[in-house]
Amino acid sequence: MITEIIDDLKGESNKAFGQLYKEYFGMVNHFVINNNGRKDDAEDVFQDTMMVLLEKLRQDDFRLTASIKTYIMAISKNLWLKRLRTTYRETEFSAIHDNKFYEDIDLAIENEKSYSDKLQTYIHKITKHCQGLIHDMFFKEKAIEQIQNEYGYSTKHNTQNQKHKCIEQIRKVKEQDIKK
Repeated sequence: MITEIIDDLKGESNKAFGQLYKEYFGMVNHFVINNNGRKDDAEDVFQDTMMVLLEKLRQDDFRLTASIKTYIMAISKNLWLKRLRTTYRETEFSAIHDNKFYEDIDLAIENEKSYSDKLQTYIHKITKHCQGLIHDMFFKEKAIEQIQNEYGYSTKHNTQNQKHKCIEQIRKVKEQDIKK
């Protein structure tokens, strides 16, 4: 599916842009709004993000080393934070073509990847039961009611308590890792 999206983007397919908008605009919008922006700002940032992504995809030496979601968020975060640093002055599109901008994006992607890698390491060190629960809740984004039914918890409150216990397991593993 991802290779189809990338091929469509390289061919400037509106279908691919529409699909990315449908899947990822919400998280960009959420980030911008939570960082002193408006929906209009998020739409601008998302559009600029698509332009940057398209330009990166067209580079001969480009390899997708993270998920498309990670790239979109890293680019969006950099664009929005750059806009905030310039105190809401419009960032001209030509200003985002300098090497420093791309280095910032690559660094943000690496940081997000390393965070994700660390989180996966922590998750693998907790109980199998909690691994499954965390995976279903946060990666598969299953509803709490669905988790309750699948895991056989009697109430939503019990399900929330178990979630909390599993998160605590991750925190303890992380604390032990930091002490090393």
